[in-house]
Amino acid sequence: MIQKVKISKVFSNPINPRTIKKDKFQKLVKSIREFPEMLELRPIVVNSEMKIIGGNMRFKACQELGLKEVYIIKAENLTKEQIQQFIIKDNVGFGEWDWDILANSWDTKELSDWGMDVWNPSLENDFTPEYNPTSDNKEMTSDEYEKRKTQLDAKNLEVNKNFIECLCPNCFHEFSVEAK
Repeated sequence: MIQKVKISKVFSNPINPRTIKKDKFQKLVKSIREFPEMLELRPIVVNSEMKIIGGNMRFKACQELGLKEVYIIKAENLTKEQIQQFIIKDNVGFGEWDWDILANSWDTKELSDWGMDVWNPSLENDFTPEYNPTSDNKEMTSDEYEKRKTQLDAKNLEVNKNFIECLCPNCFHEFSVEAK
């Protein structure tokens, strides 16, 4: 059951194995300031002593913002082993991002502002596009790359004019980008 409690009743876990870099922390603070409703949707998880077992960084950001109250869920019936397991599993990302969907359905700058690590050449001052940069990936030779790139270029012309098939010259991942 979600409860709203005074922030002074909750305390950080001294053995929290997660850290956050300053720039990511500032993005988290900004995120909470702009979308505080998220806190109720993703409450801080505490044990019976009110020690945080999930949400230490959100708690820190709430303190930074000077919030007087936070939303919590109490996990009171867990064993010590289950609490340790929860702390790790709560922070493990099991899924993978679908980069095609992200590239075509979200704004890259917003994703970056929201704390996601994305590459956006327009955000880099020293970005100079290279059509065929060198790669240390030995799985594909430059001849194989050129052949595959030619195939994708031909496919782009004949199959679908709404999407462009791309080939990353560094890792050789194939992906689609919506043509604008």
